[in-house]
Amino acid sequence: MKIFHLHLVSDATGETINSVARACVAQFDQVTPVEHFWNLVRTGRQLEMVIEGIRDNPGLVMFTLVDAELRRQLQDVCRALQIPCVPVLDPLIAALVSYLGIESQSQPGRQHLLDAEYFGRMDAMDFALTHDDGQAAEELHLADVILIGVSRTSKTPTCIYLANRGIKAANIPLVPGVALPLELAQVSRPLIVGLTKDADRLVQIRRNRLKLLNQSEQSSYVDPEIVRQELANARRLYSSQGWPVIDVTRRSIEETAAEIMMLLTKRRAVSDAGTGK
Repeated sequence: MKIFHLHLVSDATGETINSVARACVAQFDQVTPVEHFWNLVRTGRQLEMVIEGIRDNPGLVMFTLVDAELRRQLQDVCRALQIPCVPVLDPLIAALVSYLGIESQSQPGRQHLLDAEYFGRMDAMDFALTHDDGQAAEELHLADVILIGVSRTSKTPTCIYLANRGIKAANIPLVPGVALPLELAQVSRPLIVGLTKDADRLVQIRRNRLKLLNQSEQSSYVDPEIVRQELANARRLYSSQGWPVIDVTRRSIEETAAEIMMLLTKRRAVSDAGTGK
């Protein structure tokens, strides 16, 4: 196992550089980065603290600073220490400048401005929380996406992730013996997606859930045969309604959400084509 120091330097929240760094490191086996996270670095004094940290623990530096003087200082120090210093957004920004023919604004945190998109995401988050687990069914027609699935198929975290992308997502659990909300049959606008999972994996997850709650495992909730029947009934429902199905067994929340967003984009494109937009 190779352990190395990784300094992530940002003049904003650091979400971008953190995501990029982890995506890159994930491509290497048997490596463990010791992350040093420096965010909201916007003054010379703040940069001095970063430089001191780099000197104490030399390692790869990745940054998303837009201030020219701060960038120069950081790169000069790294050059003197003979360690790599990577401006991760530069190639993309340069390509956009070349393609668009206009200069970038070089303003820290512009993606976090309180604009309509930001408030749209907050609205979507509130919607996901309000319409979790079948709540407020009378407002299902306002959703962009409705997720349906048996217990522990990642409905709620997927809705939260979609909300962070500005998508209003509701979810409805499939519970044996409990009818679906009548309002579901009346909606036409939302994309309805059925979620499923491998039965053995689902039983394992449910058992872990019961342990966390200090509840008995002697329950139909974790009975393998009953769980298989739940999943089979769910599949039949999805098929009868013509709903797209996503197996989340080996998918991360991000991958499931990406698939849903692709389905939503295709659906909107077909709708726009039909209306001549």
